[in-house]
Amino acid sequence: MRHLISLKEQSKQDLLDILNIAQKLKAKRKAGESVDVLHNQTLIMLFQKTSTRTRLSFEAGMTELGGHGIYLDARNTQFALTAFKDEIQAVMRYGAVLMFRALKAEDVMTAASLNKIPVIDACSEKYHPCQALGDILTMMEHSNGLENIKKVTWLGIENNVSNTLQLACAKLGIEVAIAAPEANPPSVDTELNDLANATGLIKRTTDLAEAMTNTDYVHTDTWIDMEFFKDGKVIPEYQAEYDRRLATFKPFQLSAELVDTYSPKAGIMHCMPCHIGYEISREAIDHKNSVIFDQAENRMHIQKAIIIWLLELENKI
Repeated sequence: MRHLISLKEQSKQDLLDILNIAQKLKAKRKAGESVDVLHNQTLIMLFQKTSTRTRLSFEAGMTELGGHGIYLDARNTQFALTAFKDEIQAVMRYGAVLMFRALKAEDVMTAASLNKIPVIDACSEKYHPCQALGDILTMMEHSNGLENIKKVTWLGIENNVSNTLQLACAKLGIEVAIAAPEANPPSVDTELNDLANATGLIKRTTDLAEAMTNTDYVHTDTWIDMEFFKDGKVIPEYQAEYDRRLATFKPFQLSAELVDTYSPKAGIMHCMPCHIGYEISREAIDHKNSVIFDQAENRMHIQKAIIIWLLELENKI
């Protein structure tokens, strides 16, 4: 049974197959062709964390495939009252695929280990494979093919998004420059890093000129916790950590000036939500090179492709 957890379990060909399915599905949607291949099928969408794009992309995507998505907010369930393994087994009896936006990747892997239905890690503290694949789809479109993507740069903090992005890129033969002074401790996966590093395509540096030179795309994600704020002001108990992070990460902000200086043709990317003035500037979001909103749309196309691939229905489209 297929699962999509960290991309460690997928081969290069698997990734290419998913991307190819996404391209076909997007083309059919643009042409107004219906792809009703999941009639009477249900996607269980379990959320332990809030979401905008993940819920919309999966629910809309499942609808377009002829199926139905059930949104399940963990706060309104009885997971807290019983053993996770028991409750998740019951949940999976109601659907064809489980999409799990989880606090802990360990719980996603527990669900997948039961091999009842395909399981998707739709964002955990360590992984975000759907985002990575959607981002590569976006880059393929803007570069007119995967073969034209030579280098991707990551700025800010190493986290769940950079984990799966670097591994996907490395498996597909794309160089990744990571300009990050720190890694988010809960996100660290040594095995994943070793797999990516073994390709020789991952370069870590804090030299922005080196990281940005000749890059095709530059990507970032938040490094400031919104929990630090109340009514627009920093909560006193978080002030020291806020100040530390600002001093550490602000030099790695994705700005229009940085792109224009070192790589004026590079596409500007962000998985959203954007925290303006922190990891990204307003001018970068509005820059002519920005593909941020194409990324957001492509989440839906890649989610559909992932579901089709997991259910092994490639020949139905």
